[in-house]
Amino acid sequence: MKYLLSLGRDIIGKRRLILDLAKADFRKRFVGSYFGVVWMFVQPIVTVAIYYFVFGLGFRSANPIEGVPFVLWLVPGIVPWFFFSEALNSGTNCLQEYSYLVKKVVFPVEILPVIKMISCLIVHVIFVLIMLGLFLCFGWFPKAYWLQTVYYTMATFLFAIALVYFTSSVQVFFKDMAQIVSICLQFGMWLTPIMWQEEQFAGSSFYPVFCKIVKLNPMYYIAAGYRDSMIMEHWFWERPGLTLYFWVAVLVMFLIGLKAFKKLRPHFSDVL
Repeated sequence: MKYLLSLGRDIIGKRRLILDLAKADFRKRFVGSYFGVVWMFVQPIVTVAIYYFVFGLGFRSANPIEGVPFVLWLVPGIVPWFFFSEALNSGTNCLQEYSYLVKKVVFPVEILPVIKMISCLIVHVIFVLIMLGLFLCFGWFPKAYWLQTVYYTMATFLFAIALVYFTSSVQVFFKDMAQIVSICLQFGMWLTPIMWQEEQFAGSSFYPVFCKIVKLNPMYYIAAGYRDSMIMEHWFWERPGLTLYFWVAVLVMFLIGLKAFKKLRPHFSDVL
């Protein structure tokens, strides 16, 4: 816990450096690319379009919520997943990518995962604005519940960085960690109710147990939260048990990740 508080003080004290490096990291992704930042949005938008045509039109799936077009139901679930997966993938490799900074004795290595998270956050904010624009195009008027996307964005940010402190430190010594993370994300997308919802299994005998297992996934809280904000019109405090579980899980992951990072940090420069 002491290390967590120390990290918080370092982030606040070096906030200008973190923001400058995060903006530089964001721009660096598109150096030498003819279409620049456009490529960052092409793949996610194409992914949404494919899922819409396959599930919404191809299989002619019934809308999960009556009166809500399938694409409006899909987007609030998949937008936070894009943020989480991009943050975890890029964050896992951050120490190797910035090895020249890790080797500098005076550089605060702990801020590197934060820099990557903020770089990914910039893209996520743009996607959230696109999502809001999509709802407006379908005739949905802004509501106070939409402001909750800020809260759930913060929740996604903290959940991702808690994992990244562990995965990035292990990746320095175990090069297969990035591949393991990538495979876990592929499974994770289908284990999170993004293209489906647990009510689809309501007629099964294992439905109550299934619901409890699904909710153990912290990303369930986030995906459901975005839909609560945009569609269902529920406040986050209306899920007190799930909210408490999520933040306890994030805190535990933070403590584990920071402990691993602190223990392995003295050896980073020797391996990189």
